[in-house]
Amino acid sequence: MAIAVVLISGFFLFRTAFNGKPEVTYRQYRPEIGTIRQLVSTTATIKPQNRLEIKSPVNGRIDRILVNEGDFVRKGEVLALISSTERAALLDAATLKGRNEIDYWNRVYNQTALISPIDGQVIVSSLYPGQTVTTSDAVLVLSDRLIVKADVDETDIGSVRPGQKADISLDAYPDIKVEGVVDHIYYESTLVSNVNIYHVDIVPSKVPDVFRSGMSANVDIIVSEKEHVITLPLSAVKTRNGHSFVLKRGADPDSVKWVPVKTGLKDDNNVEIVSGLSSSDVVLVRNSTYALPKSNAANSPFMPQGGRTSQQGKGR
Repeated sequence: MAIAVVLISGFFLFRTAFNGKPEVTYRQYRPEIGTIRQLVSTTATIKPQNRLEIKSPVNGRIDRILVNEGDFVRKGEVLALISSTERAALLDAATLKGRNEIDYWNRVYNQTALISPIDGQVIVSSLYPGQTVTTSDAVLVLSDRLIVKADVDETDIGSVRPGQKADISLDAYPDIKVEGVVDHIYYESTLVSNVNIYHVDIVPSKVPDVFRSGMSANVDIIVSEKEHVITLPLSAVKTRNGHSFVLKRGADPDSVKWVPVKTGLKDDNNVEIVSGLSSSDVVLVRNSTYALPKSNAANSPFMPQGGRTSQQGKGR
């Protein structure tokens, strides 16, 4: 109880000591001509648009893999050569009989070729010659192209449209910025942490060499954009009864007045001024700071002890 009384007493002393009148000052802004964007910002993942696993049509053994991970291949190109289980057994037996026997079986029993069905890039090549495979094993994985799969909250998905531009940056390479275009918005949502998320495919204008499937990215989808417009900081515009106003300096430097303005696009920091201001006007933003009353400040128990001693000396 005693502690509570001390705390309450301290609060009122503090309040009394700092119960001053506001000193009004102003920050000054000039409207700027610039570009303003309305964005939907979200996270994303680099993924293949179409991921194609190349599997052997026969059980057997890998003889040769003719491409490397990261290579671009053409449709119809031979990617690997496989010996079926029977062919591999015959060749192994032929090694005991000499070179002529091996050459014979190589002529009469052909290898199975794995052929690329698309133009694309090899994104997985984890097997090596000599390994045995079954028809369920993926010898290689191809991607037609890498895209950015963004996760957009259902509260923002209504603003996203195919064809909108987007800015892409990778967590691993934040200095690399890539432009892209919204290509497809999925029709079915995914529930993530009790929030409905819609996947959005964004196709980059170019795919840097550092792009890898599975990388995390950040995406800014440009919902609206205007160039060469008058902008002000959000703090400079006040809204009353659905109307927007700014505090404008008059011809006399000491005169100010509230003037109505019409606003347009907004971003996190600025707002577009459609009408009511020109770039030559001066807009003021009011600051309020509180000054300590001299009498209260002098007697405040929070003031340094030396200050109170000097005043007592003058009284004597």
